[in-house]
Amino acid sequence: MQTGRVIRKLRPATYGEALHVGHYFRAGDPVVMDLNALPDEEARQLVDFAAGLICGRGGEMNRVCPKVFLLLPA
Repeated sequence: MQTGRVIRKLRPATYGEALHVGHYFRAGDPVVMDLNALPDEEARQLVDFAAGLICGRGGEMNRVCPKVFLLLPA
């Protein structure tokens, strides 16, 4: 069965690309965030951003590997 949703795979190069994560998540698309291209401090900031997104919009965040996270909308 197809739900019509696309899993968005993002590999941000800067924290400024957080808006893409938020855009797709708010649209109801699951998002895989690969933070391996970011320095640890920026990766932490993006995880904090994603945690706020999850709290505000519902859903869940799962760690796939050390710097890869799956965001699932409610």
